[in-house]
Amino acid sequence: MGRWRMLLIGTLLGLLVLPHLWTFAQGGAVKHWSQARWDSAGLAPSPAQTEEAVVQVYGARAWGWKGVFAVHCWLAMKPAGASQYERYEVVGWGVGRGSSAVRRDMRTVDGYWAGNPPELLLDRRGPEAAAMIEPLRAAIAAYPYQSAYRTWPGPNSNSFIAYLGRAVPELGLALPPTAVGKDYLPAGSLLARTPSGTGYQLSLFGLVGLSLGRVEGLELNLLGLTLGIDPLGAALKLPSIGRIGFGQTAAAGVAELNPDGRRPS
Repeated sequence: MGRWRMLLIGTLLGLLVLPHLWTFAQGGAVKHWSQARWDSAGLAPSPAQTEEAVVQVYGARAWGWKGVFAVHCWLAMKPAGASQYERYEVVGWGVGRGSSAVRRDMRTVDGYWAGNPPELLLDRRGPEAAAMIEPLRAAIAAYPYQSAYRTWPGPNSNSFIAYLGRAVPELGLALPPTAVGKDYLPAGSLLARTPSGTGYQLSLFGLVGLSLGRVEGLELNLLGLTLGIDPLGAALKLPSIGRIGFGQTAAAGVAELNPDGRRPS
């Protein structure tokens, strides 16, 4: 029975991943990242029309075969009255030649990532957002892997955003299960707060782990892939597919926006 059960689970996961593999096989992705879309998706509110402070987190499917399993996440923020955003993320390009893994304003604040549309994962506004900006800047400066990058199991772009969430728990950050690398803890730590700050997690170098939090629910990390259940959001979390459910996560904090990026009055 055990062998048949594993075969069934493997078949179901294969069926879930197959649509992504088919897309790449049929040329759904462009041949080279330089030919892909990087322009704005129109999700960030215009600074000219938004006086208040804004803090946002975005995620988009990664480039190439990595996009079958993982997203790339980044942070965007704007102090009250500022005329432009600051965008922060981690990438591996050039790190081996001495470049910093942490990049600022490398791309459009809400742009497509190598042709993949971004998803707004978190949106904080007003005084709440303003109070987070300096702590976030301090956490960015203190990130311990400024000169290191490893696609799997980390530290990578998602390890960076998860680190910011733990450093500034007021964010209430809920990262998707496809944020591979989010469970890689700094300095080989075995125990830490979850990125939302609402629970705790055990992790062995981002390869095997378990987390339990009000926002995350229960998550099992196997080789960087997440399986889990979110009781409050009535959702399942699956590798490659992501979150499947009927409700928002408890920490989504994502406002319903008008087409011009402004919140409804």
